[in-house]
Amino acid sequence: MVTSVGHHQAAHVQSSAQLPTFLYKSTQDRNKFFAHESMTGDVGVIGHILTAVSYLLCIVTLPISACFCIKVVQEYERAVIFRLGRLVPGGAKGPGIFFICPCIDTYRKVDLRVLSFGVPPQEILSKDSVTVAVDVVVYFRVSDATISVTNIEDSSQSTKLLAQTTLRNVLGTKTLAEMLSDREMISLQMQSTLDEATLPWGIKVERVEMKDVRLPVQLQRAMAAEAEASRDARAKVIAATGERNASQALSDAALVLAESPTAVQLRYLQTLNSISSEKNKTIIFPFPIEMIKAIGRMGRKKKPSAMDAKRD
Repeated sequence: MVTSVGHHQAAHVQSSAQLPTFLYKSTQDRNKFFAHESMTGDVGVIGHILTAVSYLLCIVTLPISACFCIKVVQEYERAVIFRLGRLVPGGAKGPGIFFICPCIDTYRKVDLRVLSFGVPPQEILSKDSVTVAVDVVVYFRVSDATISVTNIEDSSQSTKLLAQTTLRNVLGTKTLAEMLSDREMISLQMQSTLDEATLPWGIKVERVEMKDVRLPVQLQRAMAAEAEASRDARAKVIAATGERNASQALSDAALVLAESPTAVQLRYLQTLNSISSEKNKTIIFPFPIEMIKAIGRMGRKKKPSAMDAKRD
């Protein structure tokens, strides 16, 4: 009878394993299906006998056996129990107290809190052929304790290695300017890629953050020189614009003063007043503007005669 039961179980598992992948809505559904199959499978006659003996041993050795059979898990933990190598029906236990049978039960605690790790700096060649060193921080948690134990040996280490390769693959398609300006978009893309890849492991990637993007020293100097040259160019443009505006204002003022002799006289008096108020020790003798104009006209008349004398 034991042989017939074993053949029935082997045929059932083989037929389940041969089901095509497209019959499942997602990889998570497929994992849960196989986990359910392993939990509901029969342990056979020998397994039932060993289970009965274990229960009897617990009853006979009470209350000493209570110290070994009763276990406690914290609020943030779950316990995945195996009985004779098979998952115990009911899924992960906890939080609180749970019971195990001595000799036939083993269990493994899983922490459900958000964990983090830092990816060491990776030398990455960007899309525009610039070598940069980038390091990131990944925050993740266990979303399904049973799958994280049965589907992968070390979920934390595997997620760390996958994060390194994902970082290289994602940043290899970006230019240096995109790495420096679109950090948030790159972080979201890495999170989505990691979350999809770790779904069959029972892992949920909560967040990915880029810590630092380190450039080569020569490239840093070149970028600093470029930024300084750009600042100098902007300063020269601003100074030239100011001088042009000032020249235009002076030209407009000269036109206004030329059209109004009274305005020239008032400006002359205002200038004398300013000089007398700033330098009290200086004695100023006002000079009539009409006399200045007469001297100017006389100078213009004398210039042609002087030039003619030179020609002679």
